[in-house]
Amino acid sequence: MQEVYRILIGIGVLALGFPIGILLAKFTKDELKKGQPWFKLIIILSFVGAVISLIFENDGFFFSCLFFAAVTSVSLKSFDKVKTSKRKNKLKKPKQ
Repeated sequence: MQEVYRILIGIGVLALGFPIGILLAKFTKDELKKGQPWFKLIIILSFVGAVISLIFENDGFFFSCLFFAAVTSVSLKSFDKVKTSKRKNKLKKPKQ
């Protein structure tokens, strides 16, 4: 029963990664712009770590890696959406 609680807590913390990623994208636009290749590397390494932790059956490390991957990927996606929406607004001609 204790194992079930650990997994439920891990899933809950993992779910918090999505709103945290959106907040980070909103407040750290410059860092996301400059560090996009590094963030992509973090996502790849996080998934590799998650696979390795599945092999060694380490739930804590598994959920930690997935949390980092979720926060980073949501931040990059949110940043891309903000960037493309600003570009669309610049392309629109003002009404006269």
